[in-house]
Amino acid sequence: MISVNLVCVGSIKEGYLKEALNEYQKRLKPFCNFKMIEVKETNFNNPTKSEVEIIKKTEAEQIKKHLTKFNVLLNICGKEFSSEEFADFILKKQVEGTSEITFIIGGSYGVSEEIKNIANLKLSFSKLTFAHQLFRVMFLEQLYRAFTIINNKTYHK
Repeated sequence: MISVNLVCVGSIKEGYLKEALNEYQKRLKPFCNFKMIEVKETNFNNPTKSEVEIIKKTEAEQIKKHLTKFNVLLNICGKEFSSEEFADFILKKQVEGTSEITFIIGGSYGVSEEIKNIANLKLSFSKLTFAHQLFRVMFLEQLYRAFTIINNKTYHK
């Protein structure tokens, strides 16, 4: 069974989002070993451009501690997949013998160039910008959908 990690900057505060995340984590159990890792968000009030770079570098140091052999940065400038293509991507990684995939959601200011360069793939869900906390739920839903497609379950329409 493949292990899937989701490394996120910051923590979820809203109860309704926590409930949704818990539901999808429960649904994922038959398909993968899923782990969500939250790293501390660095905050400055109205940061300057140089402070934003400090924020991204500080957060990168925390993200790097959790990276594995195959890392996917969720990034607005990345490659877009349909749900079926995302499922094919995960299946292909399993067939190739990849035992663990780590997905990364950066903080409010994005991620450092170092993290962008480390990523094996940059993946975009849309050209739209989403709240980072809400995007976690969207990602887990798509991950669950991918596994139902792979396993011929009736969830995907």
